[in-house]
Amino acid sequence: VIFTEFRDTLNYLAERIRTQLGHPEVVTTIYGGMGREERKKAKEAFTQDKDILILVATDAAGEGINLQRAHLMINYDLPWNPNRLEQRFGRIHRIGQTETCHLWNLVAAETREGEVYNLLLRKLEEESKALGGKVFDILGKVTFDNKSLRELLINAIRKGDSPEARVWFNQVIDKALDRQQLIALIEERALVHDSMDVTQVMHIREDMERAGARRLQPHFIASFFLAAFRLLGGSIKEREARRYEISHVPAVIRNRDRLIGTGEAVLTRYERICFEKELISVPGKPLAAFVCPGHPLLDATIDIVLERYRDLLKRGSILIDPDDPGEDARALVYLEHSIRDARVDASGEYRVVSKRMQFVEIDCDGRAHNVGYAPYLDYRPATVEEREAIEPLLKEAWLKQDLEDNAISYAVEELVPQHLGEVKQRREELIAKTMDAVRDRLTKEINYWDHRANELKEQELAGKTNAKINSAKARQRADDLEARLEKRMAELEQERRLSPLPPVVIGGALVVPRGFVERMKGGLAMSSDPLARARVEQMAMRAVMEAERALGYEPVDVSAENRGYDIESKVPLSGRLRFIEVKGRAAGSDKVTITRNEILTGLNKPEDFILAVVEVDGEMARPWYIQQPFGKEPDFGAESVNYALEDLIYRATQPR
Repeated sequence: VIFTEFRDTLNYLAERIRTQLGHPEVVTTIYGGMGREERKKAKEAFTQDKDILILVATDAAGEGINLQRAHLMINYDLPWNPNRLEQRFGRIHRIGQTETCHLWNLVAAETREGEVYNLLLRKLEEESKALGGKVFDILGKVTFDNKSLRELLINAIRKGDSPEARVWFNQVIDKALDRQQLIALIEERALVHDSMDVTQVMHIREDMERAGARRLQPHFIASFFLAAFRLLGGSIKEREARRYEISHVPAVIRNRDRLIGTGEAVLTRYERICFEKELISVPGKPLAAFVCPGHPLLDATIDIVLERYRDLLKRGSILIDPDDPGEDARALVYLEHSIRDARVDASGEYRVVSKRMQFVEIDCDGRAHNVGYAPYLDYRPATVEEREAIEPLLKEAWLKQDLEDNAISYAVEELVPQHLGEVKQRREELIAKTMDAVRDRLTKEINYWDHRANELKEQELAGKTNAKINSAKARQRADDLEARLEKRMAELEQERRLSPLPPVVIGGALVVPRGFVERMKGGLAMSSDPLARARVEQMAMRAVMEAERALGYEPVDVSAENRGYDIESKVPLSGRLRFIEVKGRAAGSDKVTITRNEILTGLNKPEDFILAVVEVDGEMARPWYIQQPFGKEPDFGAESVNYALEDLIYRATQPR
């Protein structure tokens, strides 16, 4: 990465390097006049296109852009504000960098300003080693005898090369970079001005832990993406274990991203992608793009697949709930709900900022309720034999009622306000902070150029002209920055204005309990007495809830929400959540069936997940806890796994 202060210098360097190397495609540029989308595309191209070796940039790339693919940096010319040195180097020296980073600062030899800068850089290096690198964090607050670096350099030139002048600027730099003063600035910077009360912190932590428990395993994302991407004409090949090179992204995916994308652009190729965070950085290998929900490549692929095959969802299906011994079927309705802001995308539509799949189940009496984020993970398709047994159920009158309207009404009343509230809270906080940061930064620049314009005007009136810049140009810069601030504030206001779209039904299924199927087939359910089975489950839940309370925890029954666990138990002092799946078994049982959803939850939160097996014998219920019960993901097509009860009890401990 080569940094320069000026656009003209950037163009000069880029052209000279392209000519010198003989390959124009090896150089890309980022500068202040680029649009945000264009800048993101250039950054992604540099990060992922193996043919692009050099990025020439102004300070437009010095903030907010991560360039860990590079580990070599040159400051072709140095900024007046030394804080920008840290910002520039921070683009490559970040978490995820696998190489040793090197930085070259070019200064003019045998000049007064070069000598001052050289001394400054040497002193900075000494203090940085002593203070663990933190000195670069506070460079923007360092002044030189109450003057800026620019003024120091000008004074050094004016004072000439006399011994007195050398002593003077040595003293100024030593004083400015005095270690105790730097430590004080570091401590001042470390003070936290934005604070949250304990309750807010605990809520955020709990939400993060729940999100971690619900996380979709990378295995499933990878399986879907690899198949869908190839189906759409993409070329992808595994280069290292679970790390892939994409040599061709088909136009259909890139075009879709232009329509729906809100962030970085989809590239024509990727040197590496992966689906697991720990594989982003591998020593000696290219940095990988992390493909997960929210990445434009995955989002565009999903959008196309849904468009092409959405009618399959609308046709509906029959699913079996293998854990329900009852006989009451219900309709599962899939809805898609979106929230948009006031910005307009490339297609002229208002930009969608959040899209969520929601699931509503409706029973035979027309009662609707929310069934969580992915209830289908616990269900399986009906076999041909089961379909024949279920055939009479399809003729029941309640299935001919308007289930879609019922589901939409429920979603509008219950789910949409919740979705809007969550998104609004997150965006309000983010936009408020962004507005403050943008206003602060641009106002400082406006004030600087406003003052500079007045200063230059006075010099011009006195007959002194500046060869590099005049008052009119300085005034124009101030006006341009003012317009830029106004435009950015308007954009942020548009992002703040949220409105929900109506929920849309995209599919449905008839969910049939195992008990109904077995009765229609003339077989027996897991328990020949459904009431006895329900009693065992209730006693098991009660026993675990009591055990958690006895341990001093705060358990909550969430079994009706299909989260992949039955009890959420909070540790009072730390706020940590324990996720407990309860399996009650009557005396004489020899196996425990665990659903795919429950196994995935256990794998997502191995340290916090507990499988509680409760032996119920008469009025006695004895809970056993198995920590980290699962060692691997279930096969892709498996909806559940059977475990020997005896083996689980052998691994179990008393509740703790």
